[in-house]
Amino acid sequence: MFCPKCGTENPETGKFCRSCGTDLGNVSAALSGELKPSASQTYIDHKGRVKSNNLDDLWSGAIRSIIMGVGFLVISVVLFITGVAGGHIWWWAMLFPAFPLLANGFSQLARAKSVEKKLAQANPVMQNQIPTNSQNLNLPPTQTEFVKPQSSIYDTGELITPPSVTEGTTRHLEINKEGETMTLPKK
Repeated sequence: MFCPKCGTENPETGKFCRSCGTDLGNVSAALSGELKPSASQTYIDHKGRVKSNNLDDLWSGAIRSIIMGVGFLVISVVLFITGVAGGHIWWWAMLFPAFPLLANGFSQLARAKSVEKKLAQANPVMQNQIPTNSQNLNLPPTQTEFVKPQSSIYDTGELITPPSVTEGTTRHLEINKEGETMTLPKK
C-alpha cells in the first residue's frame, strides 16, 4: 500500500506511513472494501451549527420534516372545516409550524440530491463498490512522455561557460615576473 500523501510504500497492515506519519486507516479500509466513498461528512449552516452531510441523515430529516409539515396543514384544514374547539377562529395558527417544516424538509431533500449527485460525479463506479483494477488513479502514470526541448544550432551537448566579467578588463594591466597582473601602465 502506498501513502496518499508522500507516496512511500508501506506494509498492508500498517496503520501509519513510515515516512510522513499519515494515518493509513482509511486507505486500508478502502482497499478492503469497508470504506464507503462519501462527500464531506459535516458542514456548517448559516447559523454556525455543525450539520451532518450523511445521506441517510439528510433523507430521514427531509422526510420527517415534510411529514410533520403536511400533518400541521391537515390539522389546520380539519380545524377550519369542523370548527372543533373554536377552530374557526385559530385554524391559521397551525400554518406557522407547517410552512417552516415544509421548507426545511424540501431544503434537506435538495441537499440530499446534490450530495448524491456529487458522489456520482466523484465516483462513476457504483457507490458501494471499489474498482477492481489495482491501479490508483491518484498516483502518477508509470510511463511519462517527456517534452523534448527545441534543439538549437548551438546545442553541442557540451557545457558552455559564459565568459568571465574580468576577461576583457585585465588585458591592459602590467604583468610581473611571476605572471601576475600588477597595475595599469603609466602614460
